[in-house]
Amino acid sequence: MQGMTVRRVGLVLAATALTGVAACTSQDSSDGPGHDDRAGRGRSPAALRAAERATEQAESARVESTTTMGSLMSMTAAGTLGWSDGITGTLTITYTGGTMADTMRRLGSTSMEARYLPDAYYARMGENFAEKAGGKHWIRYAYEDLEALTGGSGARLGDQMRRTTPNQSVKLLLSSGDVRKVGEETVRGRTATHWSGTVAAADVADAGLRKQLAEAGVTTETVDIWIDQRNLLVKKVEKARTATGPMTQTAHYTDYGVTVRAERPPQSDTGDFEDLMRTQSAAP
Repeated sequence: MQGMTVRRVGLVLAATALTGVAACTSQDSSDGPGHDDRAGRGRSPAALRAAERATEQAESARVESTTTMGSLMSMTAAGTLGWSDGITGTLTITYTGGTMADTMRRLGSTSMEARYLPDAYYARMGENFAEKAGGKHWIRYAYEDLEALTGGSGARLGDQMRRTTPNQSVKLLLSSGDVRKVGEETVRGRTATHWSGTVAAADVADAGLRKQLAEAGVTTETVDIWIDQRNLLVKKVEKARTATGPMTQTAHYTDYGVTVRAERPPQSDTGDFEDLMRTQSAAP
């Protein structure tokens, strides 16, 4: 881990937590076949309001996502997430390309486990990292500590992580001034209705979400979602151009209501982010 500071590792993992589940994401999405039913500014389609309620009430789902951020990284994430009491869940996150994949490779592994709890999330690092961290494999990130990070994707990550569940994608699309129904399509063998819209950050009604987009450098974002016959979100594609370059994320959601388990790692095998930062700062 020559030349690799704990600060950089912290930023890498923080970005992982953000982009592995969330979607701040680049150019306009392409139009598909079918209807062009525009809701019009100030009008929310009843189908989207029903989807927001149904997805929120489901409280958990199985998630698979892919994320790209220019030459910085490409990655996949898979696991389960719950949102009944803050964000909880366990994901396996794998860097597949970009400079972050190179960074993780130097740390011993391009894949890691992330566990989300209401007050913090935990990332399991490889053996190379443990050798430099007193034998501890896990890093604990309290959300308030992440909020102290500044610049780019580090800005207020704790708040952003709390906004990463599928119902938030529906809320984001409801903020669009040009929501339209694209048509009926098939998503992994299931019939779903495709909705699309472009969201201007300045027009987002939710103050917290509006601030999140602004701090990530997002001015406009395209959002496409697919809703099944149970009013549940089964796929989303979010794209945006941000201060750090174009980003795109595609996610699939299945098994709504799945049991979610996210246990805290053993304290003896866990290092706290702030403690590691202080240790790194004191190192010669």
